[in-house]
This record gives sequence, structure tokens and C-alpha cells, in this order.
Amino acid sequence: MAAHSFMVPLGTPAPSFDLPAVGGGNVSLADFEGSPTLVIFLSNHCPYVRHIEHGLGELAADYGSRLSIVAICSNDSEQYPDDDAAHLAEQAARAKFTFPYLLDETQEVAKAYRAACTPDFFLYDADHKLVYRGEFDGSRPRNDVPVTGSSLRAAIDAVLAGKPLDGDQAPSIGCGIKWKPGNEPA
Repeated sequence: MAAHSFMVPLGTPAPSFDLPAVGGGNVSLADFEGSPTLVIFLSNHCPYVRHIEHGLGELAADYGSRLSIVAICSNDSEQYPDDDAAHLAEQAARAKFTFPYLLDETQEVAKAYRAACTPDFFLYDADHKLVYRGEFDGSRPRNDVPVTGSSLRAAIDAVLAGKPLDGDQAPSIGCGIKWKPGNEPA
């Protein structure tokens, strides 16, 4: 069953994090200080993510030198082993992700961001205030809309140009985050 973004209020500060990366080491929000930053909640097994992952790799190639990008997987990898570190590394290679892919094993970061689904996109300006939370584009599994990233690309273009974004944003749609038993947000 598809889940939608919670649509966190625009202007919300980015919650800090310091998480292990699939490729080793840790990455924190502080690593992106002073840079517009895209935080993406992803998974490997979700058909909504699989549907756009190559488009996301292309977006990162197009914007990666002007925008910090980080992906976070918060799914319960014990119940969903396709979302463990090894499978996420395979996904990153397959989709040509050029950004860090982090593991949120406690799921506290997903809760802090109010992430609801995979994919779930949070775009912050250089001061790390939320300016966009919404869909990648109108493409979904089993519809005929091409994967372009048009919605997210328009938001990134506006941020990079210093232009305000329209607050009327379509929520992301995807697989609900796979919460550990008893860890579901209230």
C-alpha cells in the first residue's frame, strides 16, 4: 500500500544526524554546512524507488557539484534483508548514485525528519531550512509518465538561483518506511 509524505512545514530546520555510510565511515549534516542539501529517504526493495533510481542517479550527476546530496535508509533490515548494507551498496552501483548512502538503524533520524515513505525528498537551502518536500516527478510504477525528476529538478533550480519556491507541492508517494516493532512514530 502506498504511503504519502507528511508534508513537514516549510522553513523547518534540518535535523542533525551522524550515521554510518554503506561504503564506510560516518557522514553528518554538519559535513554539508553552508550548502543547499537534498536529504532522501530510500530503500532498495521498494518498487517506487526502483522505478526512479536511475533518474535519481542522473539527477545527482547533473547537480552533484552544486548541491549536497545524501540518502538514508531507515527500514528494518532484519525484516527486510534487501535493505541491508550489502544490498544498498549494490543498488548504489546499479543506479550510479554518487552520493553517500547512510544507515539509520535506530530509525531516529527518520522520525526526526518525519519521513513517511521511500522515496521521501527533503530539500534544504544553504541555511538548512526546508524549502521543498515532495515528489520526484509524476511518474509511478505502472503509469506511462516518463521518469524525469521534473518536480524535484524545478525545486533545485529555484534554490540554486536564489528564487522562492511555491508552497503548493505534491507529496512524494512510495512504500511506507518499514518500522521496527514498537518503533512506529506516534
